Amino acid sequence: MHDDRDLVEARLKRVLNERIRPALYPESVPMEVAVWHAPDEPVPVAEGLAATPEPIAVGDAWGAPWGTSWFTVTGTVPERWAGRTVEALLDLGFDEDMPGFQCEGLVYLPDGTPVKGLNPRNQWVRVGAPAEGGERVRLHVEAASNPVILDRHPFQPTRLGDKETAGSDPLYRVARMDLAVFDETVWQLVMDLEVLGELMHQLPVDGARRWELLRAVNRALDAVDLQDVNGTAAAARAELTGVLSAPAVPSAHRISAVGHAHIDSAWLWPLRETVRKVARTASNMTALLEDEPDFVFAMSQAQQWAWIKEHRPEVWAKVTKAVASGRFVPAGGMWVESDTNMPGSEAMARQFVHGKRFFIDEFGIDNDEVWLPDTFGFAAGLPQIIKAAGSKRLLTQKISWSQTNTFPHHTFLWEGLDGTRIFTHFPPVDTYNCSMTGGELAHAARNFKDKGVARHSLAPTGWGDGGGGTTREMVAKAARVRDLEGSPAVTWETPADFFAKAEAEYPNPPVWAGELYLELHRATLTSQAKTKQGNRRSEHLLREAELWAATAAVRAGAPYPYAQLDRIWKTVLLHQFHDILPGSSIAWVHREARRTYELVAEELNAVIDTAQRALAGDASGGTLVFNGAPHARGGVPAGGAARPEPGVETTVRDRDGGGHVLDNGLLKVEVDARGLIVSVYDVAADRETVAPGQVAGLLQLHPDFPNKWDAWDVDEFYRNTGTDLTGADEVSLVDGSVRVRRSFGSSSVTQVFTLSGRRLDIDTEVDWHETEKFLKLAFPLDVHADRYASESQYGHVFRATHTNTSWEAAKFEACNHRFVHVEEPGWGVALVNDSTYGHDVTRTAGDAGTTTTVRVSLLRAPRFPDPETDQGVHRFRHALVPGATIGDAVREGYVVNLPERRVPGDAEVAPLVTVDDDAVVVTAVKLADDESGDVIVRFHESRGGRARATLTPGFPVAEVVATDLLERPTGEPRRHDGPVPVTLRPFELVTVRIKRA
Repeated sequence: MHDDRDLVEARLKRVLNERIRPALYPESVPMEVAVWHAPDEPVPVAEGLAATPEPIAVGDAWGAPWGTSWFTVTGTVPERWAGRTVEALLDLGFDEDMPGFQCEGLVYLPDGTPVKGLNPRNQWVRVGAPAEGGERVRLHVEAASNPVILDRHPFQPTRLGDKETAGSDPLYRVARMDLAVFDETVWQLVMDLEVLGELMHQLPVDGARRWELLRAVNRALDAVDLQDVNGTAAAARAELTGVLSAPAVPSAHRISAVGHAHIDSAWLWPLRETVRKVARTASNMTALLEDEPDFVFAMSQAQQWAWIKEHRPEVWAKVTKAVASGRFVPAGGMWVESDTNMPGSEAMARQFVHGKRFFIDEFGIDNDEVWLPDTFGFAAGLPQIIKAAGSKRLLTQKISWSQTNTFPHHTFLWEGLDGTRIFTHFPPVDTYNCSMTGGELAHAARNFKDKGVARHSLAPTGWGDGGGGTTREMVAKAARVRDLEGSPAVTWETPADFFAKAEAEYPNPPVWAGELYLELHRATLTSQAKTKQGNRRSEHLLREAELWAATAAVRAGAPYPYAQLDRIWKTVLLHQFHDILPGSSIAWVHREARRTYELVAEELNAVIDTAQRALAGDASGGTLVFNGAPHARGGVPAGGAARPEPGVETTVRDRDGGGHVLDNGLLKVEVDARGLIVSVYDVAADRETVAPGQVAGLLQLHPDFPNKWDAWDVDEFYRNTGTDLTGADEVSLVDGSVRVRRSFGSSSVTQVFTLSGRRLDIDTEVDWHETEKFLKLAFPLDVHADRYASESQYGHVFRATHTNTSWEAAKFEACNHRFVHVEEPGWGVALVNDSTYGHDVTRTAGDAGTTTTVRVSLLRAPRFPDPETDQGVHRFRHALVPGATIGDAVREGYVVNLPERRVPGDAEVAPLVTVDDDAVVVTAVKLADDESGDVIVRFHESRGGRARATLTPGFPVAEVVATDLLERPTGEPRRHDGPVPVTLRPFELVTVRIKRA
């Protein structure tokens, strides 16, 4: 037989596009349209429905950037349509090739009942099948004219990302507002032909099945009368019955389809718009669930559920009903789908505390699964946190975006830094917006790396963000490939059902130990510095607020601000979303974030101040120093207050050849005439810190123009060129410190070097006005090390300083929390910080030995999606700690991030709890969330070794019980009237509830 594949395939494409799809709606009549434009921000539904609209016609422009327009559409069903299925087709001016990221709408009935969302691939509203014609139809559409930020020519700077700069010119034109007859048979024929046509292209040319499909499709097209598609569609479908009923082979890959709409809690739109995106999508999905009995939809992010409950009660009523049926599934158990690299230990824990508690309180559902398809890499502390929250499974897809190395598994056990293992799945479909195309399904089956020992994978199915979720077309396609020869077998299932099957068939999966590093989006550790500073400082203020409020409640009977702290935690957790904290959102988002962090700081400082004054006693009796860090310092105990001891004095003298020398008997630091650190001498160790011939505290400026994803990415070639900022405008002494001023480009920087015990503090203020530049702060250290440590949640991870393999070379920019530590046996150096995350560590060798250079990433200046990223004044604090052990790095990291507080008073304040081993770090002291008055203490082993310690409450105790992160008992209560012995494994995390006597 002749090979006529190309002929038939081309025929299928044209007939579908030009004859069959246009026949879906064989008759239509226009509707009357009127519109009211809200004057500013979105208005309540009742106000939008009550407004008086003005007439508008198809083709007319509407929608200023970020505006809201309320359309009223009315029409009459013609008499001749009686008994036929009728739909309203409402096209606001969509681009069907861009599902999401543009205008959207939510349709309401006149009484305010939400019907469904309007999106580029979802423009229809079912009116019904009226028994008689003449029925009057009236619908209201709350339409959002959100601008397209990520256009067909992506990453171009735009002012549309902030309402303050976006202008007022209309962005869209009304395209269609009709009532139309919907031909169900034609629609089913379209689904048949799309499924078979897509499947055909994935099958081997030399296989019989491909030719069976080709011949059947050709017969179906022969059966279609192109002048009467509606009258011949049923006959065409009959020609396809045989090939559509052939069952899948027993070895076919099994795909669990989960209805999904990945909704970024903020990204190319502000937070307030996400509230509405979620309502539109939830309305779509509850409607689809009513129409499709096999369909299952999962939605993550408790914050988004809470928004529906608070802002759209009419949608919430439908959602709760669907949840009760078991088919609208709360997923993930986190407050938001957060970044997991930068949030601190407690913040990462609270993502699960607040997320899981919301789903438990509202629905009685306690998720086993963590759902993070789009997060930019995963810190090694996460498995332990997941387990401590009572979960045991993780789903993500993002690692498939890695540029350099291909991850070797799709289903595996992920082992965290403490040894905890979590069953983990990466969907091989390689998208979290699967649309059930034959190409996607075939890719999932081919790509699945665990063939031969497993055959189940998951496919998150639906358009995300502004796309409206799963469509009826996706459900129809899934029905056809449920059991179809040549295709993977697809079944709608909940995440829990998928994981149960995957675990059952794969009892001994491979193990991946350590962080799941994404070889992409590395610049998110630096972009939008003030957002990152706001996060770090909010985390530490929350620690202090809980500690001192709990101490005041127990010691002085002060009221504990349960509701206030709960609300503030949720605000901080929301801003850890994986496009806010990483700095990859539009200008509007980060402008609001900066203001939010200011308000959070004001509130928390007031909570702290109130609690400390309640504890301090007579305000005329001198000054108390409160130490919120987990280690004693300056005579002040951890978590307590006392009179401070005198510190070590620093002497200052001029340096030969220019510059200055700082000396406190522990460290001697030389700063040359250029304002560069040429020596940091550890007196006790008789050892130099700065590598021979090198200078430290060196600012380095690189060009920074990645190939794409400007705010997200830094490409390795940025290192090829750079400028050392060695010219000084001023080098002077100020209050026992050396101050250096420099100018470069359109910017300037002031650095102040100060000795503080065994630390050299470096305060850096940058007035930043560069674009597409990357500013680093370098410390070449005289240390021979093949690995270094970076603090992460509840511990630290080691990374290589060399590039032996492509896996190591790909980690050219990485994340740390409060410290980076490098060492040779017996002597090390820590570099601690108060608000930066990105860094790189490299090593070079020469005649004088090996140099290990640690560089902190300070600032970037990408122009997309925020063209003014990081412009303005920034302040950073770092400290170099020579001779530091890991324990020293942990301690000094807390010291730099938790400044002492001085309060008038005369009453020494004993800590609420103490631990007698500095390796055991207390990360939280608070009152229990159930308002019982019990004290919650969370602590972990911080150095990577075993620890035996004694936890001593500073109050009478009735009993102590170990709990999970949600403060639920995990063991039997034990009566105690004093110290509590604890034994910890390396990096082990423990939470205890202490009932007061």
